[in-house]
Amino acid sequence: MKLPKTTLILILLTLGLGSFVYFHEIRGATVREETKEQKQQIFSFREDDVQSLTVTTKKLTLNLERNPESSNHKWLIKSPVSGPANDAIVSYLMDLLVKGNSERTLSTPAKDLKEFALDQPLATINITLKNRQSHQLILGKSNFNGRFLYAQADPAAKPDGNINVLLVSTDFANAVNRELSEWKQPVDNSQKLPPLTIPKPTPTNSK
Repeated sequence: MKLPKTTLILILLTLGLGSFVYFHEIRGATVREETKEQKQQIFSFREDDVQSLTVTTKKLTLNLERNPESSNHKWLIKSPVSGPANDAIVSYLMDLLVKGNSERTLSTPAKDLKEFALDQPLATINITLKNRQSHQLILGKSNFNGRFLYAQADPAAKPDGNINVLLVSTDFANAVNRELSEWKQPVDNSQKLPPLTIPKPTPTNSK
């Protein structure tokens, strides 16, 4: 039986609408949920939980410790020099550690670490909490499009022998790739300037 043209059009529209609902609402919701599950927070501690940090790059190893005297500088450099740290610089790194997310987690054999430059990392950040627990973040190279860094958080092999490689923000590279002078508290030069003195005019002899 030949269907009227208008009926055939309605059937095709109904099928098309059904496909759209399935792929956009049902299948799309599943994909969005999978993506949401992949994007996870790197660490679960809070900033106030952190007692000390050790940042190791190819340039230096820096030890930072929370200042027990909260009325003064919040962070202190313990080595390679001693003195107050630049609180803004340390806070920038702390914010990434506390709030940073992993965009994706890759399960890969441990022998493939060198493919992500995690065998000779860009930087290693060791975190010690006030309760004596410790955490570690290892930063490798950028991914293929330069949008993220490969990283490991608290690296450990899984039962199948693989390891988890994270994709994290490149802001981590900006946070740790600094000269020692940048980590130090800036010097207030205004306090070192001698007071301005106006020379007195030399009296002249009148004849």
